[in-house]
Amino acid sequence: MTAKRGNAPSQGDESLIKVLDDLLDRDEDITARAVARLHPSIGHASTITRNPYRADLLAQYQAKQREVRSHIGRMAKRSKEKVAADLASKDIRIAELERQVDILRASHLAMIRAVGELGGMRIWLRFFEDHRSIRDELHKLQAMPDAVVTNMPPKR
Repeated sequence: MTAKRGNAPSQGDESLIKVLDDLLDRDEDITARAVARLHPSIGHASTITRNPYRADLLAQYQAKQREVRSHIGRMAKRSKEKVAADLASKDIRIAELERQVDILRASHLAMIRAVGELGGMRIWLRFFEDHRSIRDELHKLQAMPDAVVTNMPPKR
């Protein structure tokens, strides 16, 4: 069974996305007619609304525009000083959380190394056997040692 023409993105859709981005940036109402009027090769709104991919893309941009306008509306009701103060407070909170993550990462790494030195790395890894995604995330966070840890023979 072949796919119906028009259900997938086509080469001309890059310019459709550009037109939609321009409308969003200029805060002009995003409608099929407005897009057809500005698009170099689409002459009618129905060319957008009858194509499932294009109609979905239009709906996504309309939703994005509603969200942006909602945020702008909320900000307009507050003073610029209040918005700036809130932004500064959020920046401080982000910096604080990043510092805490750095501390936790260093502490976690030190604990893993201690477990490895005591010969318990194999047991620790077995604990995460079924949780590969967690181990991968720990590697991304640089909270896992890079070196291969091997058990040392007991002292005699």
